[in-house]
Amino acid sequence: KADSLSFRNLEADYRIGIAPHYVEWIRQQLEQKAETYGFNIYRDGLRIYTSLDSRMQRYANRAVDEHLTGYQEKFDKYWDWKKYPEILEGNVDKMIRDLDVFKKAKTPEIRDSIVTALRTNSPFVDSVRKAARNIEVGMVAIDPHNGHIKAMVGGRSFHVFRYGLNHVTQIKRQPGSAFKPFVYTVALDNGSPVTFTLPNQPVTVMMPDGTRWTPQNFDGGFGGWVTLREALKRSINLIAVRLIMEIAPPKQVADYAHRMGIKSPIPPYESIALGTAEVSPLELTSAYGVFSNEGVLVEPIAILRIEDKDGNLIEENVPEKKEVLSKETAYLMTNLMEGGGNEEGGTGRAVRSFFSLPAAGKTGTTNDYGDAWFEGFTPHLAAGVWVGFDDNRIKFGSADGQGGRAAAPIFGRFMRYTYDDPEIGLQLDYFKEPDGIVTDTICVDTKKKAREFCPEKTTEIFNSKY
Repeated sequence: KADSLSFRNLEADYRIGIAPHYVEWIRQQLEQKAETYGFNIYRDGLRIYTSLDSRMQRYANRAVDEHLTGYQEKFDKYWDWKKYPEILEGNVDKMIRDLDVFKKAKTPEIRDSIVTALRTNSPFVDSVRKAARNIEVGMVAIDPHNGHIKAMVGGRSFHVFRYGLNHVTQIKRQPGSAFKPFVYTVALDNGSPVTFTLPNQPVTVMMPDGTRWTPQNFDGGFGGWVTLREALKRSINLIAVRLIMEIAPPKQVADYAHRMGIKSPIPPYESIALGTAEVSPLELTSAYGVFSNEGVLVEPIAILRIEDKDGNLIEENVPEKKEVLSKETAYLMTNLMEGGGNEEGGTGRAVRSFFSLPAAGKTGTTNDYGDAWFEGFTPHLAAGVWVGFDDNRIKFGSADGQGGRAAAPIFGRFMRYTYDDPEIGLQLDYFKEPDGIVTDTICVDTKKKAREFCPEKTTEIFNSKY
């Protein structure tokens, strides 16, 4: 369902109320196109047809509000500004510099007097305390089959300092474990089966600057041999690092991520296995859509068509499609990521508290619980959620900052509301298993093909190519 916009009176448009960051992003794109086409987006009565689905947008807004309202209250009780005076001081100074009265001051003396007055102004400082500890969010939903951006929540508060920061398109943060699927994708494409095992043991990596990196698992534990399936489900750091050291070289992982839609630079170091390369929520969600769309990347789009006031076509955008993974690899990865939500011990189990239909995805959590992610998809939609703070020195500081707690419930709520709406009409569907996938019986102990005297057997799926 494409919505059309008129920018003749942008501020009065009712869509400012439900999708303000999306509308502002559209406006910015049109300003860039104005030079090419010679139109004025405010005076020429243009008709802009967009990919936004107003129903999904309302469900995205609802999912964010329902989850983060209580989360914010809990964080407010945890965060103590007395422990972080330097962070508060920095935010106060930044807020002052963003004020029009400061920017328009004609002399350095006037600016200094404004700074001095506001630094000791209790109401102003209190407003900074509240704003700085505000939990922010970036959430986007994309139809992976045509690239249409269906919903976008760019932040919890839009009308702050003119047009607020869009946390879907304008931020880049470390995705943590949400980047691991790219490592596993390379491993599978290099011939490793999902039953391949690696030792869950400590490892030391020599970094390019000569320092030693000794990654650890989230819980600090280690031990035993773990299959790729189990390792991704439980998001075991040491296995991801061993994969990139032994099977999925860093440069190849970076190349795959770029091929799948990541635009941001990815340094080809072993540390990217744990998501140290910064990305935007939009590009990461688009890349996850490749798994849902059987290995085909469709570049995300928002503006479908531009017409003049008489209905004459000015521009029409057709999605760019490119096969970047085999159907077999895309399906195997989808099947692995389904386990993160469906099986005991999976980091994405929180999704199932809200949504029970077929879905797959991966959580992401950064150091000190600063950024929380959930990137996931169904057969029809890909959706990504980032939750964190504008000042990345502010951290959740506890398990509440895990992607499975801070971000996954937003994904689950959004999908439930969207699929429950009969007007939208998304039906129960399953991920399609391609012809190149075969099922075989393996021995539970050895993780290899079961022989006659295997004491306990199970079935597993494989790429028939290997």
